[in-house]
Amino acid sequence: MNALVINCSPVRNGATAEIVHIVSEHLKNKFNVKTICIDDFEIGLCKGCRSCHNTAKCIQHDDVDLIMKYYEWANIVVSVSPSYWADIPGQFKVFIDRCTPWCNTHEPHAKLSGEKKGYTIALRTGPSMPECEKVIGSIEHFYGHLEIKACGKLGLCSIEYKDDVAGRIDEIADFCNMILEA
Repeated sequence: MNALVINCSPVRNGATAEIVHIVSEHLKNKFNVKTICIDDFEIGLCKGCRSCHNTAKCIQHDDVDLIMKYYEWANIVVSVSPSYWADIPGQFKVFIDRCTPWCNTHEPHAKLSGEKKGYTIALRTGPSMPECEKVIGSIEHFYGHLEIKACGKLGLCSIEYKDDVAGRIDEIADFCNMILEA
């Protein structure tokens, strides 16, 4: 069984990356784990040409196809995203926009094989859980269009820096245990 854990933040060593590390360490007891950071990839903006609606392929050739190979490899996907102005970071949104060839709202479309499960962790600096829910909603909406079953979510408020994660390890571990028991 394979697990893909994605740092949806452009920051490779902050609080989101620390949560990705904790999740990866917990999941490696059951899964082959691959972690990626969205900012490690070259992803062009969607041109809005809709060519992919007819061909199930994007006219651009960049790292989106590589990331989708990781999605294909995975049995589960765990997306860990901070809130940027009450939603996912722009870099991750650009990736989602470019996944239209795999979107199930038009034919033909590319399709991931097998049944996949998706999990989401959202974090934010302030105390408002509805902001985390909005981030989770964006990612679960994306999962739905890729036909990845949304199976669990965790919102973590009041996390701004990497050191803030230390007080939340039990919550993250409980979330990971839920994944391991599924």
